Amino acid sequence: MNRRGTHGTLGVAVIGTGRMGADHVRRIDTVISGARVTAVADVDAERAKAVAARVDGCTAHTDPVAAMAAADVDAVLIASSGPAHEAALLAAFERDLPVLCEKPLTPDAASALRILQAEQRLGHRRVQVGFMRRYDAEHVKLKALLESGQLGRPLMLHNRHRNVASPPFFTSAMLITDSVAHEADSTRWLLGHEITAVTVLRPTPSDNAPDGLRDPQFVVFETGGGALSDVEIFVNCGFGYQVQAEVVCERGTARIGDGHAMVTNMAGRWGGTIAQDFTERFADAYDRELQAWVEATRRGDVTGPSVWDGYAAAAVCEAGVRALEDGGRVEVELVERPALYD
Repeated sequence: MNRRGTHGTLGVAVIGTGRMGADHVRRIDTVISGARVTAVADVDAERAKAVAARVDGCTAHTDPVAAMAAADVDAVLIASSGPAHEAALLAAFERDLPVLCEKPLTPDAASALRILQAEQRLGHRRVQVGFMRRYDAEHVKLKALLESGQLGRPLMLHNRHRNVASPPFFTSAMLITDSVAHEADSTRWLLGHEITAVTVLRPTPSDNAPDGLRDPQFVVFETGGGALSDVEIFVNCGFGYQVQAEVVCERGTARIGDGHAMVTNMAGRWGGTIAQDFTERFADAYDRELQAWVEATRRGDVTGPSVWDGYAAAAVCEAGVRALEDGGRVEVELVERPALYD
């Protein structure tokens, strides 16, 4: 069934008004079309009120369930912290509300599996998971090239993921669960293979890394299709935010993420600029992702990364954390893929 509020647009409740949630509120209010924010919720009441005050007719709540029950709410965007996602998703399922859930779906494979089972009981998909790289123009172009078969069978995928500096609360495991989670999804999506095993190699930490943080790390994914995917994750590189990928195939290679939209030559030097964070690098991808979700929801459809994708990424990250802590190669354990996600 089509979902459309009384104002002729999709009414969205945004759960979580931190950096990501507030940016999505701005995006719905000023960038994309077909939706409006009708309610927000955050454990910080003052923060929720401040964000709601920027949008006409938006109410502020501290309880996600109250936000979902507010007037003119047709869909839910979950941008709260990962541990809070399961309860919010289950509450949305009780109301059969469409959901865009920022990654991670949930922080671990067991809770992600519970969400998978709950959505199966509904009998239809309700969730799009926020793996926004699938909406990045360069990633979309690379995916289309691989699907065309021009380069032949993919053999290897090389990924680089660098941040200027890590937040003070970042742990060594979070390099896997909060950062490499994106490469887990993009590897599965680009190659069309499930990841079957993970190995994490640990070079001597950078002097720029906080004490006790194992940064950088080198992660190797084995896939069910026989390809290998590696990830350099370096969250205290100091110079910028970079996401790059190069696929090596039987008849050629393709590379994205170099950021060479403009190169300058002046004063005896050539060069360009490097994005400083993910909101700058993937601004367009977030816009495309949210617009696609709104359009699909308004026509009664669910597209994009599914709960299965969120569950698979959680299982891969869980294996990655074990490999980080114990060393060696750890196999990824997945349940059989339900027909709902074929």
